[in-house]
Amino acid sequence: GGTVAFLTIDNRVKLNTLDGALMAALIGEVEKLAARDDLRALVLAGAGGKAFIGGASIPEMAALTPDTARGFITMVHRTCNALRKLPVPVIAAIDGYALGAGLEVAVSCDLRVATTRAKFGMPEVKVGIPSVVEAALIPRLIGYGHARELLMLGESIDAETALRWGLVERVVAPEALDAEVETIIAALFAAGPRAVRLQKALMQQWENLPAEQAIEAGIDTFAKAFESDEPTQMLSAFSKRKRG
Repeated sequence: GGTVAFLTIDNRVKLNTLDGALMAALIGEVEKLAARDDLRALVLAGAGGKAFIGGASIPEMAALTPDTARGFITMVHRTCNALRKLPVPVIAAIDGYALGAGLEVAVSCDLRVATTRAKFGMPEVKVGIPSVVEAALIPRLIGYGHARELLMLGESIDAETALRWGLVERVVAPEALDAEVETIIAALFAAGPRAVRLQKALMQQWENLPAEQAIEAGIDTFAKAFESDEPTQMLSAFSKRKRG
């Protein structure tokens, strides 16, 4: 059992760009979901078929000053961080543009499924600003060479390139997107709900630990898994299936 949450960003007249109000609403929704014990996954998408998230609001950024810039970009970070801190996997369903803050949101998710018409880019340098906050996660996925191409040149790549670079995990035809998301959800539902939560938490520890300590952290997590009866139940069900 359990629940899957679906969150769709709908600012389609502006390619689902994120302004302050939309970011605050998104953070609020994700934080509410974080409190739910029955939650197994979150699917994040953009409305309208043209964009996942087209970036941060250009009019809001154009009006920034040295005093307000910090607050605005902190909101972008908080939006990304809410998804990273959600205890369950977040699946980004990307149809159309994932640019700038939109790509930062996408890389803050756990899995990315894109359609063949998806486009990815970090065009900030082309409007006079560097790519920051969760853009720091991009080199971990695609390496520093390709990350420099995206961030320093500001040019977009297609879905096929994103797949080859490791920026997304799967690419499907637009009409197959929902089915592919369902396939991923089915796989998550076949796993132990507590095990999946422990796995996400452990993998975030790995990001900040040297190899030896990352391995040690796994020992603690393994022991923690047995604080509930989930492993015992699932292991015995597995061995029964094997014998049967």
